[in-house]
Amino acid sequence: MTKTALSGETKSRYEALQGMPVTVLQIGEGNFLRGFFDWMFNECLKQGLMEGGVAVVQPRPAGREKIRQLAEQDGLYTLVIRGMEEGVPVSRREVIPVFSDVFDPYEEWGRFAELAASPHLRIVVSNTTEAGLVFRPESLGSGPILSFPGKITYLLFQRYQAFKGAKDSGLVFLPCELLEQNGDTLRNLVLQYAKDWNLPEDFREWVQNHNRFLNSLVDRIVTGYPDLQEAETWFKEWGVRDPLLCTAEPYHLWAIEAEPELEKLLPFRKAGLNVYFTKDLKPFQQRKVSILNGAHTWMAPLGLIYGLVHVRELLEHRELGQRVKQAVLNEILPTLPYAREELESYARTVFERFANPYIRHRLEDIAMNALSKFRVRLLPALTHYGGRGEPAPEQLVLGFAGLLRYYRVEQRADGSFAGRKLSGETYIVRDNPDLLVLISEIWLHGQTAGESTEQTVYRLLGEEKIWGQSLADLKGLAAGISFWLNRWEEEEQR
Repeated sequence: MTKTALSGETKSRYEALQGMPVTVLQIGEGNFLRGFFDWMFNECLKQGLMEGGVAVVQPRPAGREKIRQLAEQDGLYTLVIRGMEEGVPVSRREVIPVFSDVFDPYEEWGRFAELAASPHLRIVVSNTTEAGLVFRPESLGSGPILSFPGKITYLLFQRYQAFKGAKDSGLVFLPCELLEQNGDTLRNLVLQYAKDWNLPEDFREWVQNHNRFLNSLVDRIVTGYPDLQEAETWFKEWGVRDPLLCTAEPYHLWAIEAEPELEKLLPFRKAGLNVYFTKDLKPFQQRKVSILNGAHTWMAPLGLIYGLVHVRELLEHRELGQRVKQAVLNEILPTLPYAREELESYARTVFERFANPYIRHRLEDIAMNALSKFRVRLLPALTHYGGRGEPAPEQLVLGFAGLLRYYRVEQRADGSFAGRKLSGETYIVRDNPDLLVLISEIWLHGQTAGESTEQTVYRLLGEEKIWGQSLADLKGLAAGISFWLNRWEEEEQR
């Protein structure tokens, strides 16, 4: 896939892009930004709502191969959007021409500094994963800076010097890392680096007062490169190969904590995209965490002990598929302080996304670190009922029972922790080793001491190290979990 493969309207837009200045710096070369932000930017360009091009660099040295591939392909790649829209399967293919500059900042650090001094640069978008938004002390030298927030500090200081601290020379930052208050976190890290490097106080004030670090929440499943056989079939059909081929679901959401007037700079809604400018991200975050992520966390341990592999399999399971919907609609939604109609609409969208025939979302991947995920995603719903003196609801109890059954593990000689499916097959649990040791010891003690299932469950629920609080006295919880554990044990013995 290079510019020679282009034709028609896409070729015209690509050629026009070459004469445009860079208005966006993108730190992140991976699938997500290419299937999310770059697609959005392209939609705005097609409608004449934005101008300029995107300069893309990788945040880590390890990303240089993808940057090299992008440069070899003239910054072009193919995006295929496929999935379900209102119950109808859709599949759309498009070449995305938004990158007007592609380079490795570790090899061409001077080009990174040059961007800082550009009067056309307005926006910086990033996705460096949550691990990128941390402070790692390093020296400010003449060469490349490794950390992401360190790079941003350097970029801003170069810009501050180039424009002599002009109030209108600040930038708008749109971090897409999956971290609450990601914009605030990035700003605070920049200020921390500025202080650590003894940069002028006036610069720090300029960073705070004349740059925008916007908190945002992103939501789209970007599945990246498809199955090899499927990709080869497409390449034969298209008559062109593309090693940077990317796939994504149709659904997308971007909630940005900013005033609606910012749409003049970021006209995403005008382009018909599902983007919201809001004063408060909490409703968007709570809805996603409780419904989408909560359903995932309910499904994963249960599905794995039942021998299921993918999310869609569980949704199609004769019993669990209905139960997860009941858990969301009847037990989670009533705990959220928002309009029921809006919540139900979002939940329907979530289940349609789960049913996407093109996405193979592995339960094993979702189940990693399920203990901490459960605390954030499902425990608030359980404690909601407990705080009202009501018994724990049936489906949430089942999900909790599945979690504890999944974590019924034994430590192996190699240090890993293995559990057993209802079929007797084994699996490996990936989580905090200290918590896995604690849980395995409680299960082992219950077995060797001849405890009843409910006694062992009661001790597991009482461990504040696991849950952040004792859950042992939540009405009906221990008994309800024990019912399912005993039932599964009986099924195994048949």
